[in-house]
Amino acid sequence: MSANGGKAQDGDPAVRARDAGPEGPGGGTGRREGDERGRAATRPTTAVAKGGRGALLGAMFLMATSAIGPGFITQTTTFTVQLGAAFAFAILVSILIDVAVQLNVWRVVGVSGRRAQDLGNRVAPGVGWVLAALVLIGGFVFNIGNVGGTGLGLNAMLGVDSKIGGAISAVIAIAIFLSKRAGVALDRIVVALGVLMIGMTTYVAIVSQPPLGEALRSFVLPDTVNFLAITTLIGGTVGGYITYAGAHRMLDSGVTGPENVGPITRSSVLGIIVTGVMRVVLFLAVLGVVVGGVALAKDNPAASAFQAAAGQVGLRLFGVILWAAAITSVIGAAYTSVSFLTTERTSPRTRNLLTVGFIALSALAYLLIGTAPVTLLVFAGAFNGLILPIGFTVILWVAWRRRDLLGGYRYPRWLLGVGVLAWLIALYLGWSSLAAVGSLFS
Repeated sequence: MSANGGKAQDGDPAVRARDAGPEGPGGGTGRREGDERGRAATRPTTAVAKGGRGALLGAMFLMATSAIGPGFITQTTTFTVQLGAAFAFAILVSILIDVAVQLNVWRVVGVSGRRAQDLGNRVAPGVGWVLAALVLIGGFVFNIGNVGGTGLGLNAMLGVDSKIGGAISAVIAIAIFLSKRAGVALDRIVVALGVLMIGMTTYVAIVSQPPLGEALRSFVLPDTVNFLAITTLIGGTVGGYITYAGAHRMLDSGVTGPENVGPITRSSVLGIIVTGVMRVVLFLAVLGVVVGGVALAKDNPAASAFQAAAGQVGLRLFGVILWAAAITSVIGAAYTSVSFLTTERTSPRTRNLLTVGFIALSALAYLLIGTAPVTLLVFAGAFNGLILPIGFTVILWVAWRRRDLLGGYRYPRWLLGVGVLAWLIALYLGWSSLAAVGSLFS
């Protein structure tokens, strides 16, 4: 059943498979585009049904929690220590750019009813496969680090050996995708863990008593502007597989087409806002500790910040937050990476088994080597930096020149303009990533 009730719509996998014809979803017979334009003219505008709303909520939190990983926590803590209250401005700018990127990605993917790699291949043959390869390489290496983050979280929370904790967490993630209602379980778990992380971090932020007045002023009038911090935050929240995590989950739920533009738009913005809220409360929690004159441990500054704010309770809370951040990133990385290997014609069972295999391989690599080597992480980070400009170029080209892929939908010019500005920043990030690759071999 589609998100609109009993009648199947274009977003339903069965309908897309039927319309794809004998050449498959990437074949391009021309008949599908013509049929879509005809249906778009007569398609009724309807509200998203209850199941569709739940799926959109899950997609929104999948995007947000994929961004909130172990690196997110360490990154935010490090920049807060370095910049103090001035870091607030970098957070604000990164959130605005993130919204510009996700508005366009969700709108194009949602209205077209096609995955990013499929759109890439239709714009220029082979581009979609290049994008898929970049996502898979970067997603796998970073997922080794995500599994390691779950182990460190359980160690801080319960004192469990980090490798045992990583293995236990991987089994939990695998169990989600082996359940009979994997889609529903995925949506509910990422929402619950996302709310848990924000709630616990907010508590520590209140206890640490940060200078709210100075922080609020720095959002618009910072003492210093650090462009490295801004670009790093952008890469961490809409870089790599994270760019497409929520949009592809929305696509698999069947909430697609021009009639769902409103819910699609709201969900994309709210997903970034959830990420931003987590970033802000974590920033405030650490800022209160730093302003109080506490010197944080260099090997694990985030853990020492939480412990300084709330004692042993704070340390245990940090363990819960780190574990929740890491396991949702494990789920998001695996789900999104596999979505680039499959099409709408792939059965849910096959997709889930591939996701299970991806998580199992990531966990095995972590158990064998301890964590992703630094060189590999830098290399994967460089790949992630290339994903945004390549994939976002495809998105903007479809929005500008390929109305046929959007079912005749007239794309808003203001949104395209905002996307171009974000694209220019993406090019800068991609160039910085190439420099990182070069440094590995120098």
